[in-house]
Amino acid sequence: MEWEAPALVLSAVPYGEGSAIAHVLTGEYGLYHGLARGGSSSRGRAVWQTGNLVRARWTARLPEQLGNITAETVHASAARILDAPLPLAMLASLCALADDCLPEREPHPAIFQGLASLLARISLDPQWAAAEAMPEIVRWELLLLSELGFGLDLTHCALGGGSDDLRWVSPRTGRAVSDERAGEWRSRLLPLPGFVLHPDQVGTPVDWYDGLRLTGHFLQRDAFGQRHRPVPEARCRLLDMIAREADIPPPDASAEGAGGATD
Repeated sequence: MEWEAPALVLSAVPYGEGSAIAHVLTGEYGLYHGLARGGSSSRGRAVWQTGNLVRARWTARLPEQLGNITAETVHASAARILDAPLPLAMLASLCALADDCLPEREPHPAIFQGLASLLARISLDPQWAAAEAMPEIVRWELLLLSELGFGLDLTHCALGGGSDDLRWVSPRTGRAVSDERAGEWRSRLLPLPGFVLHPDQVGTPVDWYDGLRLTGHFLQRDAFGQRHRPVPEARCRLLDMIAREADIPPPDASAEGAGGATD
């Protein structure tokens, strides 16, 4: 069995004498693992850098085997932003979430296309990344939740049916709540930043932080909690960086992980 396709490198871990176990995401075949011979050499590390877009070829005698994987670099994302801490943290968080969340060998073309577009733009335009990428990242995380079966209902108020003035989300049900209907429960709800519902808005660092807390709560509870796994450290680091930019004390990692909230 074999396939060849464009792929995003999500991670590569040294294995044996100079090889690596590479995790790649493709649009057609989904998340695949493979043995990259020479992947830990100086030349191999350049190819299997997290975030790279490559042309990958996977082969195995039987479908259930780990298989061997080779690749040629198409676009080296991380190498372009090594001196840009925030864009690099964005890249690391996005790749870690896809690597740890997605089931192996299950196609999710929308996730692949969205991730490929984000990584390309972040690496080609670090200034855009620092100023405007966060809303796109939060929306991609919402897409990830939806693709995994944990989508939020942000179309109308859970307490009244209207779609006006949606400002909050229930941490228990994942449904939107209008500011008027929030009432005494407001302090227990998650803020819903305007850019989530209005793609033309960019928001502020405080809005970005609220967006990451919103998606982080459901990622922690549903995508990772049901599998008894922690949210990736790379995602927690990105939240901390945005918290500092918004001048907000970062959450207690032991209590909230990726920025969750109480029910």
